[in-house]
Amino acid sequence: MQIDSSALDVDATTPLAAELMANVRRRRALEAVVLSAPAETRIVTVANQKGGVGKTTSAVNLAAALAHGGLQVMVVDSDPQGNASTALGVEHRSGTPSIYEVLVDGMPIDQVVVKSPAFDNLLCVPATLDLSGAEIELVNLVSRETRLRRALEEYLALRAANGERRLDYILVDCPPSLGLLTVNAFTAGEEVLIPIQCEYYALEGLSQLIKTVSLIRSHLNPDLALSTILLTMFDARTNLARQVAEEVRGHFPAQTLETTIPRSVRISEAPSHGQTVITYDPSSTGALAYREAAREITLRSSAEGTRS
Repeated sequence: MQIDSSALDVDATTPLAAELMANVRRRRALEAVVLSAPAETRIVTVANQKGGVGKTTSAVNLAAALAHGGLQVMVVDSDPQGNASTALGVEHRSGTPSIYEVLVDGMPIDQVVVKSPAFDNLLCVPATLDLSGAEIELVNLVSRETRLRRALEEYLALRAANGERRLDYILVDCPPSLGLLTVNAFTAGEEVLIPIQCEYYALEGLSQLIKTVSLIRSHLNPDLALSTILLTMFDARTNLARQVAEEVRGHFPAQTLETTIPRSVRISEAPSHGQTVITYDPSSTGALAYREAAREITLRSSAEGTRS
């Protein structure tokens, strides 16, 4: 949506006019930004065993924002609900080659990965309902905790051998649990991104999640670190949201992004159209927030994460 420059001259005495002017300035600032590619592929696991915190929403919108910025991105949908696949507009009906075949049958990722219609540089490994039984099936398989890591390593090596452009980011969307699917995601990369909603009980369960990360680091993946915390569903008008944000920043000052994701109807509507908010309404407050968060992530490295 194009906004006439005269919008900047609107009387900012009303909240709506003030928000419009602020969004125009934010969008102009973002358009001038070029996202820099990391030195090597960053594999980021997006996890929180607490449901309804904006985990999948954050995974797909951050991926789309990174792709919008010119980076090569892939989303691995490891949630049987397949919501990330829906938001990225890729087919994920039962029987579609998916992450299930990769984890359980050992199928190479290049045989299941598809391109999102939103961006040529945004790929997705879809999830289908078949994945709902994978937790049980993985129990008896060899190297059950590291199957995703091995599959990703083979896929990245294949891309390099074929002369394809290196992936800059791989975002793994986990189910809201700490089972084998999430363990595989933790084992696959070096970074964990945790979305936390700015509501009551925001930190509930976070200690268990961090304990799990610590166990994975001790036994399976010594390079794993909590690199990023993203505050979601933020409403600056409420004291509760501000208090939660202050509490999270107090506990995790180095990991918490400055950018917060607001409550947004546009963010909620986008998946029903098979899109992320980045393409559904690029001028919206939610889209701008995710683009700002993506920019902030590119400026950070996993070395800034905690290993506590």
